[in-house]
Amino acid sequence: MNIFVAGSVIDMARRNSGHSGGPKYPRSARVGETLREIIAEDLVRFDDERLSFVSITGIDVDPELNRAIVFFDSLAGEDGDDEIIEALGEYRIRLQSSIGRQIKAKKTPILEFKPDMAIRSSERIDEILRADRERRA
Repeated sequence: MNIFVAGSVIDMARRNSGHSGGPKYPRSARVGETLREIIAEDLVRFDDERLSFVSITGIDVDPELNRAIVFFDSLAGEDGDDEIIEALGEYRIRLQSSIGRQIKAKKTPILEFKPDMAIRSSERIDEILRADRERRA
């Protein structure tokens, strides 16, 4: 499951929950949102130009919390992906240590970094629709 923003997770939980008294959603989704917040905050602290315009768009955590895929996007687009993945890989241990200190879990998931192709696909669809509207006008 991809977690893009806290609001969408909460909305999804409210739709799927038959209970009143707050959202009930899977532990991996809650952990994913917490990881997204921790990683995003840490990236701001790193003094690395390669990560200047990187946004953490979502985290997919496996049910056993062994692995987490960190999805990102940047202003550099696909051209900057390799450099960003390299930089994030260099900071992976620091990020995992930070996560371990901040969450209350028996283990910290191993992080893997991937560009968020869903965001890029939606941007491409927007471009196509915009071009079509301009062509028709």
